[in-house]
Amino acid sequence: MKRSSFFKLFLAAGSVVSSPFSSFAKKDIKRVGKGFKVDAGKDRFDKSISLFEGDTFYTKVATEDTDGDIFVFESSRLKEGGPGLHFHFDQDEWWYVLQGEFLIKVGETTYRAKAGDSVFGPRKIAHAFAKVGEGEGKLLMFFQPAGKMEDFFKKISEGVTKSMSEEEKDKFWGDHGIKRVGPPLKNLKM
Repeated sequence: MKRSSFFKLFLAAGSVVSSPFSSFAKKDIKRVGKGFKVDAGKDRFDKSISLFEGDTFYTKVATEDTDGDIFVFESSRLKEGGPGLHFHFDQDEWWYVLQGEFLIKVGETTYRAKAGDSVFGPRKIAHAFAKVGEGEGKLLMFFQPAGKMEDFFKKISEGVTKSMSEEEKDKFWGDHGIKRVGPPLKNLKM
């Protein structure tokens, strides 16, 4: 066989062998077709999520905007405190303090974070956070990938967990990729 014939045969065989795999590599990503701006203090869809007696979430980048890659929201908190110790099976979480002070516990370490500070919490590592001190606190929160976090917050805002038993709440959290593992941060002084 001549060298040029062998080379053509080699290239043809390579494309035939790799063609089934190339279909797996191509993912039809559904993303927004253009950039967008969300004003300060506003929600991406002009429908903020209200939670936990005075806490308001403003979606900045929705799950649907990135085909589930990320979910970003601003959390405005009026009262001290925050969620109980929990972890996400599949999401990394990142907090960026915009205003006020927060205690953010990731694993065994508790950080005091103020405006301009950020804290990263990897998936499967227990974490909790709490607003501390007087006045409003604001966080920019980021989940990667988005998972079911946006749906989780919307359903809590709708009140679906209010009449649930603790076992039902555990299942609800689990259905959204979260496991509750402890109480909220109690000692808000550090």
